[in-house]
Amino acid sequence: MEMEKKSANIVWHQHKINKQSREESLGQKGILLWFTGLSGSGKSTIASALEQKLWALGKHTYLLDGDNIRHGLNGDLGFSDEDRKENIRRIKEVAKLFVDAGTITIASFIAPFKEDRASVRKVLGQNFIEVFIDCPLEVCQQRDPKGLYKKVEMGEIKNFTGIDSPYEKPDQPEIIIQSNQLSVEESVDTIIEKLKPYF
Repeated sequence: MEMEKKSANIVWHQHKINKQSREESLGQKGILLWFTGLSGSGKSTIASALEQKLWALGKHTYLLDGDNIRHGLNGDLGFSDEDRKENIRRIKEVAKLFVDAGTITIASFIAPFKEDRASVRKVLGQNFIEVFIDCPLEVCQQRDPKGLYKKVEMGEIKNFTGIDSPYEKPDQPEIIIQSNQLSVEESVDTIIEKLKPYF
């Protein structure tokens, strides 16, 4: 779904400092690592551990977390299909700015719809790396770190991804992490190894 543009009489300003200049200054490539997977799959935990490891390696990073973003920028959005799409559209634009700044950007969002993730890939191009945190639903339900699956079971939450709202698995993610088989440390090391061409 294309956003209807309501702004008129605007012109794109080409700046003198570009992405390549910023990347050269930072000694890294600006990329977007897009973590997707069910609630409870380990996205936030692995993303946070990855950021810490990259920071320890001297990399300039920023982590965009789904819950945190909904406290501010996307605080006006609910969990309808339309709001989920708008949530990802806004994050796509924010992530594009961070990547343009030369930052290794980590986005941790369920992003259940292939179409929405594809729209992020289209905008970021080769700077987009999809990381599928693959974990069976029953394991996510057992973990239930936020108690959300329990609330779904009790009828307190509707339109919950993987239960009564769909989750569309990625077809060809750049990285697959089976978080029910790997430790957090092993998961991070696997991702770091695949990121070496960007350092």
